[in-house]
Amino acid sequence: MSFKCEYCQIPGAYGNLIYDTDYWLIYLAPSQRYLGTCVVALKRQCSSLNELQSEEWSEFTEIVQNMEITLKKTFNPTLFNWSCFMNSAYRVSSPNPEVHWHFIPRYNKKVEFEGLIFEDPDFGYIPQPLEHKIPDEVMKKLMAEIKKNLR
Repeated sequence: MSFKCEYCQIPGAYGNLIYDTDYWLIYLAPSQRYLGTCVVALKRQCSSLNELQSEEWSEFTEIVQNMEITLKKTFNPTLFNWSCFMNSAYRVSSPNPEVHWHFIPRYNKKVEFEGLIFEDPDFGYIPQPLEHKIPDEVMKKLMAEIKKNLR
C-alpha cells in the first residue's frame, strides 16, 4: 500500500514505528508531553473518515482496545483521548489531509519513567499541543516497554 501524506514525506514526522497492522501504522509520537502518546495512521491515502472501509474501521476498533489495554498495563493512565483533527493539512494552499489519529494517555498524577517526571497540567481539559522531546535513549526504552506489553 502506498502512503503519501504530508507527514509521511518527512522522515520521523509521525514518530518511530512501533507496530504495523494490515491497514494501520502505529507510531510513538515524537512529542511525549503526555507519556505514551502515539499516532495511528491509515496506510492508504484517505482524506476523510467517511471514506474508511468497514475492514479499516474494524481493525481500528481492535487497535483502540489493544492500545488502551497496553498503556493501562504499562503506565496506568487515568483516561485516554483520541483525536482526528487533520487541521494542519489546511495550513497550506493545497491541502492534502490524511486520516490519522492521535492517541493521548492522560494522567491525574505525576508519572516517572527512566528518571524523567511527566505531568499533565491540563488534566480534565483538551490536551495542549506543546512539544516535549525526550532523549533518544529514553524514547527507545519507551518504545520497548510499549512493544513488550502489546497484545
